[in-house]
Amino acid sequence: MIDEGLKKWLIKAFEDYRTIENEFKLPKEEMVTTTICFHAQQFVEKMLKSYLYSKGIEFGRTHNLELLIKLCSQIDKSFSKLNVGNLSDYAIEVRYPDNFYIPTLEEARRSFEIAQDVKEFVLEKLGIKEDEIR
Repeated sequence: MIDEGLKKWLIKAFEDYRTIENEFKLPKEEMVTTTICFHAQQFVEKMLKSYLYSKGIEFGRTHNLELLIKLCSQIDKSFSKLNVGNLSDYAIEVRYPDNFYIPTLEEARRSFEIAQDVKEFVLEKLGIKEDEIR
């Protein structure tokens, strides 16, 4: 049985994950790479926060994945090996026209690969199977 608070974090994370999956079902020319990269960042952020929540660790309001990994690493050193690439850049920067940038399809694919890796890693650490979340 999954703790109710943890389950809520995971459900919100997987909403982001399913958004990415749905984008990849579209033809290439219809995919919104900014959306894919943003939701990959959001998914990874929520997965890391889910782990911290499960350990009773405060994490505040942050989108900084490197900080979250550092906090997770204080509990389990293997988190320090997690590679989140430049996903933190997609939390805010690409969402507004001030620093106009549209990620390439390759960047979007790499963002999704990172999200998939983090999904497997964190679920294993939590001892939870994906089908327990939905």
